[in-house]
Amino acid sequence: MTTHGRRGEHLGRRQQILAAGLAVFSSSGFHGGSVRDIARRAGLSQAGLLHHFPSKAQLLGAVLTWRDDIARRELGEPAPDGLDLIRRLVAPPAVTRTQELVRLRVITSAEGVAFGHPVHGYVRHRQASVLDMVRQALEHAAARGELRQDVDPAGTARMLVALMDGLRVQWLLHPEQADITGDLRRCLQPLLTVDL
Repeated sequence: MTTHGRRGEHLGRRQQILAAGLAVFSSSGFHGGSVRDIARRAGLSQAGLLHHFPSKAQLLGAVLTWRDDIARRELGEPAPDGLDLIRRLVAPPAVTRTQELVRLRVITSAEGVAFGHPVHGYVRHRQASVLDMVRQALEHAAARGELRQDVDPAGTARMLVALMDGLRVQWLLHPEQADITGDLRRCLQPLLTVDL
């Protein structure tokens, strides 16, 4: 087999492992999911999986990076700014709404608030990064006169991120009753001077 063929096989195997890790971590969390379960789903021995990812924490980190890469591509590169970014967040592409990806985000965020959890730093950084991105988008909207003058961009960013997080949980529990896009639009529209 050529070097190119081995590399392609290696990358294909890593993708299988990441998909298996996503399935296990999104249903059982970090502590409840086992390397054995992930290896079985990926069609590998436990030793074979650990050859690619030496620890469960490294595997979860790789799964989260993979998920973040998907989200970045869907948002657009470079990411839009101002209300264009808010519009994308309010009505995300369908793949970000798959239950598996949303469950992973919810479970990881909940587990990761615990100090000492392997992804505690990741969760803190990601939350701060998302808040900063939304705050900047709202500040750009305010500078263009698209945000009401009495609206605080930083406070609104915190409210919007908290609302999105809470609506994701409701959607997971009661998908038939949830309307994430509609609820976000109804909460945000009164704060704007233009249509969302």
